[in-house]
Amino acid sequence: MVRFGAVNFALCRSELNCRHAGIIPLAGTDAQRVELKVKTQSKKVNKSWLNDHVNDPYVKLAQKEGYRARAAFKLKEIDEQLGLIKPGNVVVDLGCAPGAWSQYVRRRLSPEGAAVGDLNGTIIGLDLLHMEPVEGVTFLQGDFREAEVLAQLEEVLQGRIVDVVVSDMAPNLSGIESTDAARISHLVELAVEFAQKHLKTDGALVVKVFHGSSYSPLTKLFKQTFQVVKPIKPKASRDKSSETFLVGMGVKNRQITNP
Repeated sequence: MVRFGAVNFALCRSELNCRHAGIIPLAGTDAQRVELKVKTQSKKVNKSWLNDHVNDPYVKLAQKEGYRARAAFKLKEIDEQLGLIKPGNVVVDLGCAPGAWSQYVRRRLSPEGAAVGDLNGTIIGLDLLHMEPVEGVTFLQGDFREAEVLAQLEEVLQGRIVDVVVSDMAPNLSGIESTDAARISHLVELAVEFAQKHLKTDGALVVKVFHGSSYSPLTKLFKQTFQVVKPIKPKASRDKSSETFLVGMGVKNRQITNP
């Protein structure tokens, strides 16, 4: 389903995952290459892509380790490279459905690295769409720009400031470069605005961006907003994909008065 309203595409990561088969399918036979037979009347379905996806090593690893999507390994690589998420942190996952990034953060904040049990930290996920529960993650459904959702967020935070904001949000791409660039910019700008209002001075923001006409302006925005900016293309990101991630550390222009 493609939704074009600003609010609807603002937090549509799980829709995007469905469109791109990002949600992990049921495990098949790992002993041999799976040949996926796609029965569909839609000419838009790329059978070769779907076959590659099912046989993707990160898809298989996600199945093995219990992650809902291969995207978990993108955040894992970024975090391991920069050491962003630490015990005791407060982490907000924008556009959290289907939950793979929240799953990774949950394990990262577990004393034993476990998917269940003790948790040393706070994780809050926000999305317009429903997310199946992840143990230890507080899920708020709605638009994070709306007063009601922000009030729920403040209640969960209980006066604490956020250490890390992560966002794997991405719009449904139309193929029209100017339109897609505007949509990508809009999502990143929303995440930056959220970070300025909720991050600690030494906090960090991770967002997904795409190479194209929007990339340079968004990099400039990050450099204006953060002390340190690092672009990272994780190994788990497909070579053919134009996606990369911008990491901003140390907020220059905070819009809150909390220490």
